[in-house]
Amino acid sequence: MHTVIHTVQERAEVGKSVKRCTRCVLPETFPGIQFDEEGVCQYCRRTPPPERLAAQRARLRTRFETLVQQIRARPGYHALMGWSGGKDSTYTLWLLKERYGLRVLAFTFDNGFVSPAAFKNMRVVSENLRIAHVIVKPPFDMLRRIFLASIQSDLYPLRALERASGICNACMSLAKGIGLRIALTRSIPLVVYGWSPGQVPLASALFRTNRSMLEAFLQTAKAPLEEVVGEQAHPYFPSDRLLEGAGSLPYFVSPLAFLEYDEEEMLRSIRRLGWESPRDTDPNSTNCLLNGFACQVHQQKMGFHPYVMELAGLVREGYMSREEALARLEEEPAPEVIAAVSVKLGSIPSPGRGSVG
Repeated sequence: MHTVIHTVQERAEVGKSVKRCTRCVLPETFPGIQFDEEGVCQYCRRTPPPERLAAQRARLRTRFETLVQQIRARPGYHALMGWSGGKDSTYTLWLLKERYGLRVLAFTFDNGFVSPAAFKNMRVVSENLRIAHVIVKPPFDMLRRIFLASIQSDLYPLRALERASGICNACMSLAKGIGLRIALTRSIPLVVYGWSPGQVPLASALFRTNRSMLEAFLQTAKAPLEEVVGEQAHPYFPSDRLLEGAGSLPYFVSPLAFLEYDEEEMLRSIRRLGWESPRDTDPNSTNCLLNGFACQVHQQKMGFHPYVMELAGLVREGYMSREEALARLEEEPAPEVIAAVSVKLGSIPSPGRGSVG
């Protein structure tokens, strides 16, 4: 277990002394990290050259656009969009509706900490895009128990915590379960998420699901939640009967992994829909008040920022400079937001001022 860092000043001092990959931003505290004689990590050494990545993206884009042509004539909704209200998912929603002409049903998992600014953005954008929007809000007492367990115990394996905090793993499991249940119930062929290129490998950006794959996902996603809340988690996942009775199973798509990813252009596009940059969230989120708290807890417990893998991926693939990524990692969430989250979750010392528990 890494030493707990108690104050913002201490975290800053340690951050300056941590060795990082000279090409991306992965730190020496990242699990299994190895540096060569030039200080380059194994992830950078394995990254294909830019021309091969560009060819992979082009093939995926062609495959996606062929798939879109095939499903456009179908009745009902063509795509189910997992919409957080943040910039990436909002831009993806715009692409589906305006560029590809798909009938889209958007759904939002309300974890009890969606920022007021994000909800306002979703109201304005859904009206301007003329899309249907469903919000699923589980009981907060259930969510609170899950969030507390995710930071007080080893609810998720180390591999899962390399890319996201325990809290984010819990949220993503519920959001994906809800999305899959809606898609199967309504026979929607595409389940779409706004993951950035750093969040999802190209190989996972477009694939058709099958029965065994979905059963494995459901077991992995549900099991940790059932440990905490038992059968209370079941309504947020497809039942065995629903899975057995499904006809064709959906594709999972993360379009931003193979389409253009330019933050400035994305912001220009969604601002024309009335989307405004929130001022009530931390620097690494444009929708969730819980994120800054989750990041600080993760950094204390694991010794590295939960967004470092995503940002390192963006640097490797040329979407962001190393300096920009380092600056993003060093930005601190607003203390008042962290304090408010701590109060809402219960009697937890604010991260950065004591141990969690």
